[in-house]
Amino acid sequence: MKDKPEGLNRRAFLKSAVAGGAAAAATAATVVLPQSAQAQAPAQATPPASPGYAFLNPEEAAFVEAMVNHMVPADALTPNGVDLGLNIYIDRALAGAWGKGDRMYMQGPWKQGVPSQGYQLPLTPAELYRNGIAAANIQCIKTYGKPFDKVTDAQREEFLRALRDGKVVFENGPPARAFFNTAYQTVMEGMFGDPIYGGNRDKAGWKLIGFPGVIAVHSQDVVKFRDKAYPNNPVGIADMS
Repeated sequence: MKDKPEGLNRRAFLKSAVAGGAAAAATAATVVLPQSAQAQAPAQATPPASPGYAFLNPEEAAFVEAMVNHMVPADALTPNGVDLGLNIYIDRALAGAWGKGDRMYMQGPWKQGVPSQGYQLPLTPAELYRNGIAAANIQCIKTYGKPFDKVTDAQREEFLRALRDGKVVFENGPPARAFFNTAYQTVMEGMFGDPIYGGNRDKAGWKLIGFPGVIAVHSQDVVKFRDKAYPNNPVGIADMS
């Protein structure tokens, strides 16, 4: 992959978003939907995009695929996000217990909290994702004339950075920063989580950072291989069964 100016350096975007996303989490977590938005039903779900998707409909799948390919572009180090299965990880997470908010308190009242109270929205993660994608596409159409998956790389970069920095406000949608933080979190989980969950295909994310995998007996290697490339292939959950 050829070097690109800072504005289009998507790996630099990933690295900078770690700090930006962490800072944004403190404020986004305390924002609640206005009463009009709370009363609004979540965007209507349509059938999944393909047999490979359990949750995402075609428009949502196009958004997620464009997002993960932009955040994790193909280069000499890894394949792109779709080839790594990050879209599949996100889809499975949204379709599963986490996406349904099974372990979340969802009874309200929905009052503005403090950062230490964490997530304070009247939406499950799946509802946040679904409504956030719809609102993001509306915003992209207003700004660029096309939905997120159809805009240029430069426009996609500009939009994601604006989401991260809290410069975008969704009309009748969830807090844009909260949506970005959740989306970014799931991209990172898919990139570096165990491949059994759909992402990190061929353990490419682990190989990228030299992570040995799930074996719990690597403490002796910390000193042995300090500042050296780990010579063995990483081990996942499936390899242990």
